Amino acid sequence: MLTILDAKEGDTLFVVRGDDGSLKITPHDPAVAAALAAAEIVMDENRDLLQALA
Repeated sequence: MLTILDAKEGDTLFVVRGDDGSLKITPHDPAVAAALAAAEIVMDENRDLLQALA
């Protein structure tokens, strides 16, 4: 299982409960993934403004 996740000794793994009650083990912090998804939406919505500021 660790090989499939590409996890090494010392890595942190996260257990996430799905809507159906299932458990998923992931090497990625779900809170960070959610924040990155939200940031991507904001950047897409404000692309012209962000280019003007760059």
